[in-house]
Amino acid sequence: MMKDSEKTIGKLVDKSSTTFISYVDTEGFPITKAMLKPRERQGIKVFWFSTNTSSNKVKYFRENPKASIYFVDRRFFRGVSLIGTVEVLETSEAKERIWRAGDTMYYKGGVTDPDYCVLKFIAIRGRYYSNFHSEDFEI
Repeated sequence: MMKDSEKTIGKLVDKSSTTFISYVDTEGFPITKAMLKPRERQGIKVFWFSTNTSSNKVKYFRENPKASIYFVDRRFFRGVSLIGTVEVLETSEAKERIWRAGDTMYYKGGVTDPDYCVLKFIAIRGRYYSNFHSEDFEI
């Protein structure tokens, strides 16, 4: 059993280089996609990601905000699944908040590029996997 879920999960998230994000298409089927790690996080409750406004996930999140994100530590065979909702943000404040030098590689128009937006994931609960044991937790 985890002594401090925020610390345990936070370390796992920070060490992960990839995030798997899942969303639901218009026919109700789940779709999972690999993304870069979150640009920012607030504990294990709120996660900020950059993405293309033109992506399918943005289209589907606008229709259905329910989502799941998953982080894995392959070395120690442990992971965490968080479920919650996603907000698609296109405000200059949100975009500037997580913008990094070098992002023009993905968004040629810079921080104001219309094909650049922010996904704000807000977790409700999670499930932690470690040592062939799993544990549900509320956030």
